[in-house]
Amino acid sequence: MSAPVVQAIVIGGGLSGVAAAVAVARTGLETVHLAPPAPPDRRTSALMMPSVDYLQSAGLIDAPEALGHALSQIRIIDSTPRLIRAPETLFDSRDAGIPAFGWNFANAPLLERFHASAMALPNLSIRPVGATALVRDGNDWVVSLADGSSVRAPFVVGADGKKSMARAAAGLRATERQFEQSALVCDLDLGRPVGGTSIEFHYPKGPFTLVPAGGNRANLVWIDDADVLAAAQASGPDGLIARFAEKSQRLFGSITLASPSVVFPLGVLSVDRAGANGIVLAGESAHAFPPIGAQGLNLGLRDVADVARALAGVDRSRPDWAIAASVDYAKRRAADLARTGGMVDTLFRSLLADMIPAQALRAGGLWALKLAPALRKQAFALGMGLR
Repeated sequence: MSAPVVQAIVIGGGLSGVAAAVAVARTGLETVHLAPPAPPDRRTSALMMPSVDYLQSAGLIDAPEALGHALSQIRIIDSTPRLIRAPETLFDSRDAGIPAFGWNFANAPLLERFHASAMALPNLSIRPVGATALVRDGNDWVVSLADGSSVRAPFVVGADGKKSMARAAAGLRATERQFEQSALVCDLDLGRPVGGTSIEFHYPKGPFTLVPAGGNRANLVWIDDADVLAAAQASGPDGLIARFAEKSQRLFGSITLASPSVVFPLGVLSVDRAGANGIVLAGESAHAFPPIGAQGLNLGLRDVADVARALAGVDRSRPDWAIAASVDYAKRRAADLARTGGMVDTLFRSLLADMIPAQALRAGGLWALKLAPALRKQAFALGMGLR
């Protein structure tokens, strides 16, 4: 039996994958989205205002306050015992002339809202099955599916994660490095709320961050050595709460667990190109970072926006239009991927650096941001992903 032919296939059922399927279908292409079911995602995503604006313009969400919680301030507290320490710093969105830097969303309801948008598109077919192989046949990619069927299309979006099958099929090279650190995430209820302020306690092995989640609730992201986090989990709920109180310097009164804690290993992944041969990469198939500077999904949504731009700008009457779109996409993404990857890597390394010159540079940089409004605005623009 021959494989059914469509114009585009999107592989991957995460947030970037669903957003990409919606974006591709909205360009008018007949699209199949391969979205195998996955366990519930208990994480949250802090999306900066350009990303929130994109979600609204793309029809993926309505009012952000219906799903998320505004991030209006970022407070950084240097809790290291280093010789040269950075000043406590408060960044306020009003300094950038905006009411909020962004919004914090729980991933699971955000994904549900994305799915609702996808279901409303008549030219988007959603199949809850994964891909098992991609083979080039003329101008098309033939994608074999886990249920034994197949589908073919000239254009493929690989949003299929760090071990991307689409990336391998396109011959795109990835560089990956694992860290000794992992991240523990969970939800907490605090005796004293954080309001709209994301609070980062910087420790020698990584930050302990509380992100607003509405009312007295906060989302915790604690980065530390993997064995430290494993020992904290093994100590049970009371032991975890005691560690949380210590790491938060007991600033928030009583702390109770509002969700189970989950630990994720940390690493970085980057690609030499984000598209070729009719395949483009979005989300963690193209880039992965530690949760520093809230860049992961923000960068993935910029991938998705550029997929749509590349498709809108290509002449689809050409037999090689999909290859042309993938080459154009790779050019569009190159600078942003390099800039954001370098920024996150520098931030993470600066948090872990023990050498006095590195400590001095980090402390001096925060002093400069604290005291120089013009420099602070430039930093806001870079961190928010403004082009």
